[in-house]
Amino acid sequence: MKKSNNLTLYIVVAMIAGTILGYFIHEHFDHASIEVFSKNIKLLTTVFLRLIQMVIAPLIFTTLVVGISKLGDLKTVGRVGGKAMLWFVTASFVSLLIGMVLVNILKPGEGIGLSNADVTGASDLISKTQAFSLPTFIDHVFPKSMFEALANNEILQIVIFSVFFGVAAAAMGKKTEGLILAFDNGAHIILKMVGYVMNFAPIGVFGAIASVIATKGLSIFLFYGKYLFYFLIGIGVLWIVLIMVGFIILKKRMPSLLKIITNPLVIAFSTTSSEAVFPKLTEELVRFGCKDKIVSFILPLGYSFNLDGSMMYMTFASMAIAQAYGIHLDLGTQLTMLLVLMLTSKGMAGLPRASLVVVTATCAMFHIPPEGIALILPIDHFCDMFRSATNVLGNSLATTVVSKWEGSLETPAQA
Repeated sequence: MKKSNNLTLYIVVAMIAGTILGYFIHEHFDHASIEVFSKNIKLLTTVFLRLIQMVIAPLIFTTLVVGISKLGDLKTVGRVGGKAMLWFVTASFVSLLIGMVLVNILKPGEGIGLSNADVTGASDLISKTQAFSLPTFIDHVFPKSMFEALANNEILQIVIFSVFFGVAAAAMGKKTEGLILAFDNGAHIILKMVGYVMNFAPIGVFGAIASVIATKGLSIFLFYGKYLFYFLIGIGVLWIVLIMVGFIILKKRMPSLLKIITNPLVIAFSTTSSEAVFPKLTEELVRFGCKDKIVSFILPLGYSFNLDGSMMYMTFASMAIAQAYGIHLDLGTQLTMLLVLMLTSKGMAGLPRASLVVVTATCAMFHIPPEGIALILPIDHFCDMFRSATNVLGNSLATTVVSKWEGSLETPAQA
């Protein structure tokens, strides 16, 4: 535990140091030098994230197969999976609804200045969005090759294959015991690797923060302070709802859960990647008292179906862009948009800047200028920090709640 606390402290120190260095570079160097610095310092983050991505695919495959086979028969898999999907759908709907309600009350789009738009970044996203249709949705869900899915870190495809593989292994009974034991040992080896990789987290955080502050400067908050502030209100409301539900179901265990996921939350926040903490979160939830077979089954599903922070942001951002252009959306249209986002977001796992790609596609579908994404791009990195941390909280809660519903959440004395 002390080691985990030390890592959190090092990450916070790295964030502060990165901010100071980035601000110094932004204020004292010319534009060309800043671009070179930002590109090079970000390599530190790239190295850390690539090391994490290196272990995600094999970890999901091994743990999910072992988890499903340990659950036993298909009936148990269906029951646990059904409870998980009930939580995922409900949490997603609530997250989207919170975003919709708050954006109507606060009207953040009215404060976005057209002169601050990031046109270049928007062009890149629009080019990706043109291919984001029903066929590409199917492509991101169902694998044509397991090896291709592993190579591309297509999480949802890996989950689909692993579920089929795990169910088939469970159906064969004792014949597959040796293979499942090998996968189980493999998962533990990968988790050991995760411990080594996490030592690089402060370096990756330092690079990420220094890069964005050097490029944008602290003045970005003056231009987009209202938008970010209103978004943080939305995130705050979502956290209150999630934590209240957590207290209702987990009762006295809830503070312990928040304490044990502090380290993953800080890493997700500072690297803007909830995927970066998947391996560490797996470890912490087992330590909290969740059975490894439940964690192995629910957590990978959560990373595809339960991105609460991203869901809230998608309605918030889509409607804020409409407000910036003075486009009025009636209640029926807004509810339709909410349902569309509920469906299309489930295929976004593995897409770069997935939330923004989905927002861009949704804007085009509802006749909102898709180039409006340029209006929110300059502040998106900072919004993404809070989205990522919220995704971690949501998936931690989903896993522990389903464990509690299954009667397999160990007490502190047993854990």
